Amino acid sequence: MRQPLIAGNWKMNGTRASAEALLSGVVAGASTISKTEIVVCPPFPFLSLGERLLSGASVKLGAQNVCTKDVGAYTGEVSAAMLAEFGCCYVICGHSERREYYGETDAIIAEKLTACASQGMIPILCVGETLQQREQGLTEDVIAGQLDGVISQIGIDAFHQAEIAYEPVWAIGTGMTATPEQAQDVHAFIRQRIAERSQTIAEKIRILYGGSMKAANARDLLSQADIDGGLIGGASLVAADFLAICQAGDLVAG
Repeated sequence: MRQPLIAGNWKMNGTRASAEALLSGVVAGASTISKTEIVVCPPFPFLSLGERLLSGASVKLGAQNVCTKDVGAYTGEVSAAMLAEFGCCYVICGHSERREYYGETDAIIAEKLTACASQGMIPILCVGETLQQREQGLTEDVIAGQLDGVISQIGIDAFHQAEIAYEPVWAIGTGMTATPEQAQDVHAFIRQRIAERSQTIAEKIRILYGGSMKAANARDLLSQADIDGGLIGGASLVAADFLAICQAGDLVAG
């Protein structure tokens, strides 16, 4: 069985004081969680705080984005080497908000996966469809295109050290959530798409659900055969809520 992975994506939220309190709360509560891997991804300015407060804890540090370039005149960007220097283990790549608001293409996202790998960090590749695409029956076409668009650039072997998050865009921040069965269907499709290129990678890669997972629905979602964790947005901003999801992971892991 794949170890559950619960990653908190704080997005652009928090102050120094609230970030310190949230990190401290997660670290304290994580001591009771033994079977679920926990990651928190605060905004860039709080990575130093995360490095300090997570030192020696079971909770790992992640980042929400990375530059495709190693160094140079790229104002406002942050390189993979910089993230690694602050102890980041994971990096979210290709989140739907990055695709929609900042025009990130599959080719750009592929470069970001490569940048992460060059520094020993694990990228979490995000894929997912809009409500309009789902209603038109295009979910599998859209996700296949996103996966293939990255794999064609960097090859399937890059996924030996990567995770995938399925985030139905229509369920992010809307309060809507895919049913466990709907989510499982897409997760199974993603795993099969990977298996067409490498059965070994398909069996070990973790596919997270990223559409409004919360304490109330986490166990039902995580109980599905191909749902290996969650990429948590709003619920990751409250330590008790986030930890409840992590605890659900422990319960499912048995």
